[in-house]
Amino acid sequence: MNSQDSSSVLQRQLLLQFGDRLRRLRKARKLSTVEMAKRVGISRTTLSAVEAGDPAPSIGTYLRVMAELGIGADLALLAGDVINPAPADSAAARSLRSAPQVQVTVSTDNTRHNTQDLQSLVLHEEAVKYVRSHPLVLREAKQTLDTWLGSGNQRSTVLWLEWKDILEQGKWSKALGRTRHAQELRQASPLTPVLPTAERMRILGEISKLKKGIVLGKESAP
Repeated sequence: MNSQDSSSVLQRQLLLQFGDRLRRLRKARKLSTVEMAKRVGISRTTLSAVEAGDPAPSIGTYLRVMAELGIGADLALLAGDVINPAPADSAAARSLRSAPQVQVTVSTDNTRHNTQDLQSLVLHEEAVKYVRSHPLVLREAKQTLDTWLGSGNQRSTVLWLEWKDILEQGKWSKALGRTRHAQELRQASPLTPVLPTAERMRILGEISKLKKGIVLGKESAP
């Protein structure tokens, strides 16, 4: 599938793939995280976030890391367009700048980025956005959690109690990471059911397309 559009799933997987590629390139150059962070002018924490494909660092930070590792300008430009697309009515969107002459295939990777966990991650990211814009639906998630806690199922009690704190304090980052614990939290989550059905189906549809691979950019003219 060829795509010039971006989506929440596509953006997320593109970041994950770029993060992995940046980490591999750094290691291939035998650069420590301390040295790399110093060269780029960022903290080790920020570098770790970039290599984890975290959306929190700015696109400028990603591009600086990519430049330090010698990644081509066209690829960097394409990444910027997909990760942080210009608004439709902006001057940047109306620009006559030529499209990057490069292709990048974005797809799920069952060894590094399990499709199911990518799906869960994006669902949770979208659910957090939905809760922030519709605070009243948080009550639904809390009621679901209270029902689960009252069920007597002790296997997931520790995770559910942690979710209780997440919902009360808004500590969303705990469940949005790439750590094993964040994955476990997402597997025991009361949050995604608050998403409207149409939104869930949209995400599932994008995941299905991503399994086949999405090509960004276009080939250079012969």
